[in-house]
Amino acid sequence: MNSNPDIVGMALIDAFAQRGYRAELTAPGALAVTLRDGTQAQADITEWRHHAGRNARAALPGIAAQYADQAVQAFDRMPAPAPAAAPGGAPGAANDILRAGNLRVRLYPEQALDERMLAALVTRPLAPGLVQAVVQDFPDSMMPLNRADLGGVGENEAFGDALTRSIQDEPHYVEASDMDGVKVVHIGERHRYIGAHAHVLTRYFPGPLPFGALVAFPLPEYVTVHEIGTDQHLVLALKTVQDVAAKLAGSGEKPISPQVYWWRPGEYERMPERDALYGGRVPDLRPVGVQVEQGEQGLNVGLVGDATAELVQGWEAARR
Repeated sequence: MNSNPDIVGMALIDAFAQRGYRAELTAPGALAVTLRDGTQAQADITEWRHHAGRNARAALPGIAAQYADQAVQAFDRMPAPAPAAAPGGAPGAANDILRAGNLRVRLYPEQALDERMLAALVTRPLAPGLVQAVVQDFPDSMMPLNRADLGGVGENEAFGDALTRSIQDEPHYVEASDMDGVKVVHIGERHRYIGAHAHVLTRYFPGPLPFGALVAFPLPEYVTVHEIGTDQHLVLALKTVQDVAAKLAGSGEKPISPQVYWWRPGEYERMPERDALYGGRVPDLRPVGVQVEQGEQGLNVGLVGDATAELVQGWEAARR
């Protein structure tokens, strides 16, 4: 049993204590800080831990102090809960959280957030098994945003701002590759807000897309997409995207999911982009999958889920 003290975590807790805040580690990569009004702010400190752990022990107090100072400054900017402004009234201090310009959207597997966290944080489902959370991005860390800290800002407005900044302010690349004859496109970068691009896939696949596309979110740094066409067999394409997503999810940090989704462009994509981002809705993403096994008489293919059967049947009917 490892009895070594958590010197990195204790340095951070001490730094908050010196500033009058009670902090505790709810998991090695999760910090809960009790605010002046008794509410709690949650922070993912995984990346900060990596940063701090690469430094000498003597440097930890200073590094922890820098993190705590940034967090305390953010707490000070947060508006106190107040009655909503009258229609047409001035936004007031409640919009400080938007003016800070550091809201982003991060994608999590559903099981990563328990019911208490889902209720406390600014979250919403993206698709079965996937949850989006609004976070505050700082130079060395990021903190999920509490609903209690929104003040007079509506959740849709916070999500719209966070999605826009994740897409517009953060760098990304688009890279296509050929995987056994199947074209796979990766939208990616080294930061962890790439999942927001699920809301603007028509930028990269303007259509028309009669069969939609296969989409996967294996890691926070990747969105993987295959435009469904008739030049490759759908089952082969689905199996290929499954394999790519599983390999990525199995090789990176903080994996989201190897699940593949059928993206069906529709009403959401027909909306003006800003209306879609700020409107509280999400793209139509349905889980799909295949199981391919080698049998005595050849390959046995099993379709996983009703959405897969609907997709394959529609695709085959269109090719007849």
